[in-house]
Amino acid sequence: MAANMYRVGDYVFFENSSSNPYLIRRIEELNKTASGNVEAKVVCFYRRRDISHSLIQLADKHARDLEEENESPSEAELTDKQKHQLRHRELFLSRQYESLPATHIRGKCSVALLNETEAVLSYLDKEDTFFYSLVYDPTQKTLLADKGEIRVGPRFQADVPDMLQEGESDERDQLKLEEKLWHPECPLSSKQIDQFLVVARAVGTFARALDCSSSVRQPSLHMSAAAASRDITLFHAMDTLHCHGYDLSSALSVLVPAGGPVLCRDEMEEWSASEAAMFEEALEKYGKDFNDIRQDFLPWKSLTSIIEYYYMWKTTDRYVQQKRLKAAEAESKLKQVYIPTYNKPNPNQISVTNGKMATVNGAGPGGYHAAGGGRACESCYSMQSAQWYSWGPPNMQCRLCVSCWMYWKKYGGLKMPSRAEGPEEKTPPSPVPNEPRSRGHGPRQSSHMVPVRNSGSPKSSTKTKQAFLLQATRLTKLARHMCRDIIRLRRSARRPFVPINCGAIKAECKSSFNS
Repeated sequence: MAANMYRVGDYVFFENSSSNPYLIRRIEELNKTASGNVEAKVVCFYRRRDISHSLIQLADKHARDLEEENESPSEAELTDKQKHQLRHRELFLSRQYESLPATHIRGKCSVALLNETEAVLSYLDKEDTFFYSLVYDPTQKTLLADKGEIRVGPRFQADVPDMLQEGESDERDQLKLEEKLWHPECPLSSKQIDQFLVVARAVGTFARALDCSSSVRQPSLHMSAAAASRDITLFHAMDTLHCHGYDLSSALSVLVPAGGPVLCRDEMEEWSASEAAMFEEALEKYGKDFNDIRQDFLPWKSLTSIIEYYYMWKTTDRYVQQKRLKAAEAESKLKQVYIPTYNKPNPNQISVTNGKMATVNGAGPGGYHAAGGGRACESCYSMQSAQWYSWGPPNMQCRLCVSCWMYWKKYGGLKMPSRAEGPEEKTPPSPVPNEPRSRGHGPRQSSHMVPVRNSGSPKSSTKTKQAFLLQATRLTKLARHMCRDIIRLRRSARRPFVPINCGAIKAECKSSFNS
């Protein structure tokens, strides 16, 4: 029951396709629709396979910079398999939200901000555990460091001065280090100070009535008085008292100089109604990420101004009203939802029928031999599995065992690089259209064929998938000439996945040598 109960804040696997890897999302809200179904509003995480090659290079550079700065073990010390699998654990956070049916949830996982003080191998030791350190913007196609990263290293540490020895005096000028703003033992009583502050508020209200711009923003006397009662007016009044030696008559004359009453305004009054509305919209989207608020909504405001406005905004009735509305909305939302374990057969699942392999829906690749004659698992190369799953394009006729299939679904890659793809797989192998046929047989049927990347062809440079050809060894070339009746090249090339009778070839070669 607990494993199938999903709550707000959980990291979960979502399935949007039977053949593609799971999506990784964080649940932000659970809403019940008018039709009675439950939808989850989620934050999106992206895998390395989901972003461009140029951004992957940027992410690798960021990782190398962190290793050099923190003096952590280099990735070069990891084995090739560990490096390969560790890339499957890396995610990229995004600010993108989407709504998905809750019935597509396939289980829980764990996503954490990369701990730069912890060994990266610790993430491989935990099941269904992922990490991230960069934020991906799918619209702008950018990668940036997360604002919440752990800042460890000499660049972020304070320089602590040496401890003074006994009898050693501090040579710093204390007058330059601090400034006294108020004397608690002043000659004025608390009642006199309060009376002076009331006068300062009254002067502030009168000053707003005389100011044209303030009259537009504060159309009523009540709003003007409320604005004059804010901290900026009180701070000015107390500073005036302190600067004039707590002499009330002298301080009063400064509140109303010859030019008219002094008007003190803070950020709440400097912002227009439209700017305030934009700020609330940005706060709803980004939270307290003031850099993004400034960049996308209020670029003409300084960061200091936005932060100051936020803390003043939190003291207003507007903030209280929005807080009440959000609390009411939260009560109407679901706190948790129960999703039964998904146990329907996957369309990619291969079943045994009449000695051959076929997919459960009958539409997938056939031609697999059940009694050990089929292709091995494309990842771990095992020939034995309780269940097989078709993987990749149907014409490639690749398959995965149960263990590698679940690894593919959860981590978006294979335990070891596929032989059909090479060392750095990104998506399932697909045939290259219009590519000339290779001279020889399929990549798995002859032990004398060596796959070689075809990077010299001008045609291959224009394709999205990198092509490869099969280069024959000398022994294979010799066998072709000596066994022309057994190996019919044209027929074998058209049927690359049909095994060649190696025993007959050896017998023919032996008889030719003896004769």
